[in-house]
Formats: sequence, C-alpha cells, structure tokens
Amino acid sequence: MTIKTRSIDSRQLQMRIAAYQRPTRWKSIWQLINSFVPFAFLWFLAIRVMSHSIWLTLPIVLLLSAFTIRIFIIFHDCGHQSFFRSKRANTFWGIVTGLVAFTPYHRWKDSHARHHATSGNLDKRGAGDVWMMTRREYLEASAFKRLKYRLYRNPLIMFLLGPLAMLLINNRIPGKRATTSDRYSMHLTNLTLIIFCGSLVYFLGWESILVIQLPTIFLAHVVGVWLFYVQHQFDGVYWKQSSEWDFITASLEGGSFYKLPLILRWVTGSIGYHHLHHLNSRIPNYNLARCHNENTVLHQTKTINLRTSLASVSLRLFDEETGRMIGFREIKRRAVARS
Repeated sequence: MTIKTRSIDSRQLQMRIAAYQRPTRWKSIWQLINSFVPFAFLWFLAIRVMSHSIWLTLPIVLLLSAFTIRIFIIFHDCGHQSFFRSKRANTFWGIVTGLVAFTPYHRWKDSHARHHATSGNLDKRGAGDVWMMTRREYLEASAFKRLKYRLYRNPLIMFLLGPLAMLLINNRIPGKRATTSDRYSMHLTNLTLIIFCGSLVYFLGWESILVIQLPTIFLAHVVGVWLFYVQHQFDGVYWKQSSEWDFITASLEGGSFYKLPLILRWVTGSIGYHHLHHLNSRIPNYNLARCHNENTVLHQTKTINLRTSLASVSLRLFDEETGRMIGFREIKRRAVARS
C-alpha cells in the first residue's frame, strides 16, 4: 500500500518531522564508540586467529563486514551533515569512516546529494542511481544496448561484479565529469589506502589483505549494493517525468520501508526507513525509527521484508503505460500475445 500523498499537507508533514533532524552529540559519540571499538577488536581477533586457522577467521570476517556497514552508515550521515551539528566534525568523521569503507568522502557526498535531488525523476536518471531503462527505451534500443542492459541487471553481475566495480573502479578512478574536489578526494583516499594496505602487508603479511581486508570490504559492498537496490526497485515504486515529479511523493513512494529484524536494523543504521530518509536526509540514523513510529502517516508507505524483497530482483524495466516495474518475461509475454 502506498501513501495517498494528495491528502497530505506536505508543509505540515515536513515541519513535523523536522523536529527529529537535530543530532544529539552524545548519541553520535556513542555510535562511534560502539562501532569502532568492536571493529578494532574484531580486527585484532582476526589477526590472532588467522595464524592458527584461516577457516576460523571467516566468521570474524563476517562480523567485520557487518561493522563496516554500520560505519558506512555513519559516513552516510556525515555526508548529509546530519551526524553532528558542526560541518567540520561531519567532514572529519566522514573522511575517517570513508577510509574504513574504502569510499572517497567528498566525491560520494556530491554524487549522493544529486541522487536525493532527482530520485524518481525519469528525466534526470543517472545521478547515483541503478541504471534503469523504461519499457519503451528498451524496445527501441539496439541489440547491443539491450544485451549490455540485460547483463547489467543480471543478479550475479549486479551483486557480485557490481560491488567489485565500485570498489576497484568507480571509487578509485575519477570520471570525465569529476570536479576538482572529486579528484582530490579520490586521489587522497587512494593514497591513504595504499599506505594502509602496504602497512598491513609489511607488518602482517599478504594474508592480512587476502584473508581479512578484501573479504570484509567486498561483503560490505555486496550488502550495500543490495540495500540500495531493493529500496528503489520494487513493485509500486514512483517514477515520473519532470513535469509531474513531486519531491514529497517521490520520497514517500520512491523509497521503501525495508522492515528488517532488530539486529540487522542496528547493523544497517535504520537505513531501511528509506522513505523517511529521502523525505528529510538531515535526520540522524538513530532518530529515524522514532520519527517513523511517532508519525502514523509514514506507516502507509510500501513495506518490504527479507522475503518479499527478493521479488525485486526480477523487476528490470519501468513500464510508462502502467506505471509499474516489470521483468523481461513481461516483454516476451506481450510480444507473444500480439503475434
């Protein structure tokens, strides 16, 4: 079920939820502590265990990747200037947490801001979005472009090669449209990571990279891509042309409420309240659940869970005629029906 946005007083709603956007210093500091301290301990434990058994190290790597995701959420909040009141503090901790997540802070912050400003707008796709074609665009595309798109949307490529591409290419090499700030951000991040990884190899050996660091960051990126994908690719998602696009509706209907078990909600920093996050990105992650629970109008948004979110994998195209996401099989079915 989606929110009946026409019946919502958007100004009143925004004023109501603005009360939750003020960060609380002690909560932010406590989140840094309960994320970085276990992360550091798990690294120490993984190094000690690795000398005895690589297989026993793997469960620790899974926990490390979970805390990497949690630290990325702090990075994400810093990018929205929502984790601390001070811009300087957000920038400092954004850079630090970005290094843990192997992600350049300034470059990612700018790209993600464009995503928030254009999410759900068919005429402004491409700014930090998953590549999505409409049904008409797909049918009019060349055979080569169709093949490229089908490969891109293949789950194995998207959720395995996609994270690798982000890790090794997108966040490492500035694109043609990169600004000077983007380039500096990426180059300095790369240099710091080279020094960090080189130090690991020098002091601990190649095993520390191959057994601990690479699996940790790769798994974290896989989960990150999945979270971003399922919260913007679901049945009933909002997409409109610029002339019809509306920010409030795009926020509430263009992002889902990913209802996760409590432990996964903690690990992912409540990012499952994605509709609310898009409505007001200045709300710190630790205030999202409370804001959602105390404002019943937000309960009407699209809700998905671990089981139902799997269905989003088969949704590949947006059908302008029906206003729904459809799969490639729907294209074939309609072609057969017409013949």
